[in-house]
Amino acid sequence: MDLRGRPKCCSLHLGILPLIVVALVFFGYGFVSHRSQELGDSEAVTRVAVGELDVQEVVALSRMVYAQPKALTPSRKDVLVLTPWLAPIIWEGTFNIDILNEQFRLQNTTVGLTVFAIKKFVVFLKLFLETAEQQFMVGHKVIYYVFTDHPADVPQVPLGAGRKLVVLTVRNYTRWQDVSMHRMEMISRFSEQRFLHEVDYLVCADVDMKFSDHVGVEILSALFGTLHPGFYSRSREAFTYERRPKSQAYIPWDEGDFYYMGAFFGGSVWEVYHLTKACHQAMVEDKANGIEAVWHDESYLNKYLLHHKPTKVLSPEYMWDQQLLGWPSIMKKLRYVAVPKNHQAIRN
Repeated sequence: MDLRGRPKCCSLHLGILPLIVVALVFFGYGFVSHRSQELGDSEAVTRVAVGELDVQEVVALSRMVYAQPKALTPSRKDVLVLTPWLAPIIWEGTFNIDILNEQFRLQNTTVGLTVFAIKKFVVFLKLFLETAEQQFMVGHKVIYYVFTDHPADVPQVPLGAGRKLVVLTVRNYTRWQDVSMHRMEMISRFSEQRFLHEVDYLVCADVDMKFSDHVGVEILSALFGTLHPGFYSRSREAFTYERRPKSQAYIPWDEGDFYYMGAFFGGSVWEVYHLTKACHQAMVEDKANGIEAVWHDESYLNKYLLHHKPTKVLSPEYMWDQQLLGWPSIMKKLRYVAVPKNHQAIRN
């Protein structure tokens, strides 16, 4: 053991210590919520650069600072925020995205977003992807799974770090109804073969939409559905469930919680696999009996979610048509919205 080397080693460590301290500050600074910036973090970074902060103060900077939740103060008084089975209903004002982002980053979460761009619907893909890059799961790892019969027409959209696009070539069908219903089959098959090994959550979305505001990890849960914008304020008797008892999608008039939109649902890959597999099997059985549910895959989705309650429900902020419904005051934000189009021309 060479004792003469000790002073040199110690001096080296002392020389590196300021650099380590600065690195800790900037690392911690990136995780502090925007509220903590109001408390003077930028000034603190300057202070550490000139050696005015000790290690304890540096560690304190990495803490998240946010308003304390109040047990006697509801987040929203104008809307339902919890289902009878204790699943949260997600509205603006009911969550703190800074806290949620931190939790999902600690889990190193990867989110898959499936979208079907079949036949003429491929024209919506560019806007869908561009707005997703701006608003969908920003700061998290994302894989876009694009199902299409026109792989050469998939646009080249610049993607952020940790985000990639996978093109999955599938066949088309003559009727748009068949295209819609075969989504369940495709998602189920690829969930089992691929998605289970690549992502933690799946979000299944329609392509003829755009992201107009933040859609992030607040939606993620084991299984989520989205309230249909045309029925969120209606009674169950008004819901357009499948009402024929012979159909596997049948729901009696005196049953039903909400009417869920088929254009935006998801959850863990395992739960989405079970949902899509069950819906596909029900479709196959109905087809063998000469039955086609009134709203196709959406009818089977609603039947499934009636008996397998979602662990999170998204408000109509996450599925809206401003051209048809305007912008009521109850909607603080419109996050995922329909793109104006001629439905008949696109579907045919």
